[in-house]
Amino acid sequence: MLPRIIAIDGPAASGKSTLGLRLAERLGYLFFDTGVMYRAVTWAALERGIPISDEAAVVALAESVQIDVRPPSQADGRTSDVLVDGQDVTWQVRSSEVDAHVSPVSAYPGVRRALTLQQRRIGLRGNVVMVGRDIGTVVLPEADLKIYLDASPEERARRRYREMIQRGEKAEFDKILAGVRKRDEIDSGRAVAPLRPAEDAVIINSECMSAEEVLSLVESLCRRWEATE
Repeated sequence: MLPRIIAIDGPAASGKSTLGLRLAERLGYLFFDTGVMYRAVTWAALERGIPISDEAAVVALAESVQIDVRPPSQADGRTSDVLVDGQDVTWQVRSSEVDAHVSPVSAYPGVRRALTLQQRRIGLRGNVVMVGRDIGTVVLPEADLKIYLDASPEERARRRYREMIQRGEKAEFDKILAGVRKRDEIDSGRAVAPLRPAEDAVIINSECMSAEEVLSLVESLCRRWEATE
């Protein structure tokens, strides 16, 4: 039997979403990038006219709104369905307006606590690859297999720079690197659920590895876990 709950954590631009999606596809599991939940709360706040700066109101919203993440119901490029109170907002949560406001929402401790409960509800269904920054430590410490994917800030900035250039976007490496370092500082220094590997996580440094090599390694870890059960 394969591990039913797989947690993949790591810093920004470490490749965990790419790994998580491809692994979920190989296993036939739900791919659950927990970042979409913070986007969903941000979208709901904007939609309802709640000021993002009003922490108490945003936290109350996160505590009351029902968010669900399910396998994709349409072949339109989505990797999952994102539902807010039953409404499909899969693409709305990816808007530029949400992009511009999601960081402060995700930093509110009350929002993180509220969404941790919702993430656990979904994760405990099983057959899931869950990606985030505190899955193995806070959200699902009982996950069967925990991966912490890492790389240096410089390498992660290079990857993000290449992606932007390939999409035809303007990109400045120094600015991207500064952004990566700032995000690391925020994620590692926050009071609630700071970024760190779980004690029993398998730490993979992808610095000199291709995405395919990382996937093959994690697939072998899944098979090894299966053989020990």
